[in-house]
Amino acid sequence: MNKKLSFVSKLCFGIGAFGKDAVYAIVGTYLMMYLTDYRSVAPAFVGTLFMVARIWDAFNDPFMGMVVDNTKTKWGKFRPWILIGTILNAIILVLLFLDNGIEGKGYLVWCSVFYLLWGMTYTIMDIPYWSMVPALTEDEMERSQISAIPRIFASLAWLVINSFGLVMVAKFGNGDDVRGFSILAIIIAIVFILASLVTCLTCKERIVVPKAEKTTIKGMMNVLFKNDQVKIILGIALFFNIAYQLSNSFALYYFKYVAERTYDTAGNGVLYPVYAGVAGFAQMGSMAVLPFLSQKIGKKISFFFASFCPVFGFALLWILGYIIPKNIIAVGICSAIVNIGIGFMLVFITVILSEVVDYGEYKLGTRNESILFSMQTFVVKFAGAFSGFLSGIGLTLIGYVANQQQTAGAENGMRVIMFLIPAILSALCFLIYIKGYKLTPDYYKEVKAGIEMNRQKNI
Repeated sequence: MNKKLSFVSKLCFGIGAFGKDAVYAIVGTYLMMYLTDYRSVAPAFVGTLFMVARIWDAFNDPFMGMVVDNTKTKWGKFRPWILIGTILNAIILVLLFLDNGIEGKGYLVWCSVFYLLWGMTYTIMDIPYWSMVPALTEDEMERSQISAIPRIFASLAWLVINSFGLVMVAKFGNGDDVRGFSILAIIIAIVFILASLVTCLTCKERIVVPKAEKTTIKGMMNVLFKNDQVKIILGIALFFNIAYQLSNSFALYYFKYVAERTYDTAGNGVLYPVYAGVAGFAQMGSMAVLPFLSQKIGKKISFFFASFCPVFGFALLWILGYIIPKNIIAVGICSAIVNIGIGFMLVFITVILSEVVDYGEYKLGTRNESILFSMQTFVVKFAGAFSGFLSGIGLTLIGYVANQQQTAGAENGMRVIMFLIPAILSALCFLIYIKGYKLTPDYYKEVKAGIEMNRQKNI
């Protein structure tokens, strides 16, 4: 029986998520509007760029997972890559938002190259970070806590960047918002490196299963296609992340152009910071209680709330948007309902994926944390790209014009993208779960017992 992890160890592991999600927040929330509204890049070009980058990741991410799985050093197989990826990604982030004075086609090349490199270097760090979760403990309650704590730090990062990002841009830029974004990116890059150092210096893997041979491309394909639960968790993760990232990134457009009808680039509106601030607190609160709530009411009912709280919250926000669009209390309540479900789902996905890692070891005889978690990284980035592509093409189709009053048709189109599409995708997550996920508590105990028996035989 492994000794339980200390609270300090769990906390230090979670701190790493603050840095890496601060990086993802500035890119996921602001990059599209930064390019369309501040650098005058066509929305369709931005959406296409995001999608092309993720097509490349379809090949890049699983191979990075294979590399991590085959790594063997005295510092373990995860921490070296976390540190390397962090430093590289921090540098690329600064270059992506650099106030370089380049315009026209030259800037299109610049942002394309560094966005592609940003995705690749984020992979180097993100895959080994989440792959450490099932390697830190086998205790189910501890694993839920370890999954929740970094998600809480991640939500705190999104809270800070989403609520105060435009305020910091205005402050740092002092009238030059492009310069403000550049300075903000530098600060986030420094925080990112410091946070990853805390994780790398204080946390190490504890569940180490010796590999008889290195994972090959054929072995990687075997892991992905013969573990029948992989497609279930990836389906849930894909639909959830598209819904989450689409609504999150498009909220800037909705509150600016529909709810508040402000058309400058200064970001003076109050509704989006309220929406984002409440979202952060709601997510952190729901993540903290989920391990205990799930034990009380069961995973299935908890997962129902995770899937349908966003559906109800989006529906309510859509309706109230016609009646009291600028009411801060209404926006805050709707945001809380939506993001309680989102907080639940963020933890659920990590916990379920850890269970799928165990199931893969039980069924196939090999433990491939990084290959399986590489698919989560790919899904998260693909969802961000697809939501960006959908936003870019959607903005073009509905007749969006940057920094101008929108037509009634464009406003209705924004409501569909912001509310209807994410609500449908969130509901589909529950359908996939009840139809396809078979690792019930009783069966999972059988899986764990089988794993222990197999390990004893191999000693």
